[in-house]
Amino acid sequence: MQRKAAFKWGPILLALVSIAFFYFKSETFQNPITGRETRLGMSKQEEVALGLQGYQEVLSQSQVVQSGPDVELVKKVAQRLVNVVGSEGEGFDWQVSLVQSNEVNAFCLPGGKIVVYTGILPVAQNEAGLATVMGHEIAHATSRHGAERMYDQGMVDIAMKGVQGSIEDLDVSQQKTVLGIIGAGAQYGVLLPFSRNHELEADEVGLYYMMKAGYNPNEAVEFWKRMAAIGDQKPPEFSSTHPSDETRFRRLQELIPKIRQKIGQ
Repeated sequence: MQRKAAFKWGPILLALVSIAFFYFKSETFQNPITGRETRLGMSKQEEVALGLQGYQEVLSQSQVVQSGPDVELVKKVAQRLVNVVGSEGEGFDWQVSLVQSNEVNAFCLPGGKIVVYTGILPVAQNEAGLATVMGHEIAHATSRHGAERMYDQGMVDIAMKGVQGSIEDLDVSQQKTVLGIIGAGAQYGVLLPFSRNHELEADEVGLYYMMKAGYNPNEAVEFWKRMAAIGDQKPPEFSSTHPSDETRFRRLQELIPKIRQKIGQ
């Protein structure tokens, strides 16, 4: 009896066709601050709609601080930063909320929906420190990192399905081994490095925003030093979605003179 081939090329070819279709269907985006070009997995309108939905869900499950000096500070910083965002912020309906939480965090959803947790205020220490955080998060939204992650994940998913279909004649343990190796390669070789690159780009764009808004850029360096000092035990940088705090503040020190030249300070 003729033995069936363990590897099938049909699913791989179909995956390649699907990848090509996904590639040409996607739109391109060039970051106006860094000049980096990328491809996106969704339109800006789709991003904005998802951002609004996510913002409403977060606020419905959180204790929103309605008034007080911290709220006024967060609004002030947001306004100064938003005022210097260029064409990359077109179509955004900017909103900002302060949420009562011990979590040291903040984020900006697509479409300009900013959430700051009270837990990050002691680490920020001052207005420029807060501008560091908020500028970084705004930069994720204006750089369209969410849509880019959708594109990257979509490409990986298509490739994985192609591989899975091509090895279906292997026994289950062999399939798991092959898919595990390829999945780890995609995670550590594609997705995590892209995530770290997004963080570094958001650092650069956020620094540009805060400097253009008139904040002292050295406070950005000091903020990440404080984050490094209070940070919990973190995984090695290669296995993390974020670069190390030390990497960030050293890179920011290098970027400050370049951005000064760019904005004419």
